[in-house]
Amino acid sequence: MLNQAAIEHLSAADSVLGGVIANGRDIHPRPHEDLYLALLRAIVSQQISTKAAAAIWKRFQALFPPEGYPEPREVLALSEDELRAAGLSRQKAGYLKAIAEYNERGLLDYEHLTSLSEDAFTQHLTAIKGVGRWTAQMLQMFALDQPDVFAEGDLGVQNAMRKHYGLEETGRALQKRMIVIAEAWRPYRSLACKYLWQSLDQGTQIPPTA
Repeated sequence: MLNQAAIEHLSAADSVLGGVIANGRDIHPRPHEDLYLALLRAIVSQQISTKAAAAIWKRFQALFPPEGYPEPREVLALSEDELRAAGLSRQKAGYLKAIAEYNERGLLDYEHLTSLSEDAFTQHLTAIKGVGRWTAQMLQMFALDQPDVFAEGDLGVQNAMRKHYGLEETGRALQKRMIVIAEAWRPYRSLACKYLWQSLDQGTQIPPTA
């Protein structure tokens, strides 16, 4: 269901963002309870294009016939060479195994994780090797559909804000400026980020974690 109240708030609070939203396509929430699967997809998507991530994810799923679901025990049973043959780096192969092991220990329980604060959620997930703050934010924004997460460290959000707001800063200075601008978007910063991703020239820039 489209969040009309959020759109009205964002458009009234920020005329630049309002223009981005007006020129964009409707964005509908797609929360789901499989945080394990969403976490695997987020790791696969790290630091590569959306198109490349989709191709590697498809090859990864092909390792788990017939339905393509990467059961944790099956992921742990795969060799590094098998995972690398799907297009994963040695580093990412290790990260996926770490996530599978974490899930096997019962540490990705949906009800528990959804009860945590943003900081506690991030701290819990970043205990997994290879999972950083960006990955935790992607899960909060997409898998959990939490409304007020701002991914100032995401390259797509940075590029979109530099484009639409004419920002010339770089590094930490850029992120600080972005945070100031995004204050007006509360409590709907997640939706603002999704429209910013969508506005980029490449089309489907929203990270494929859902």
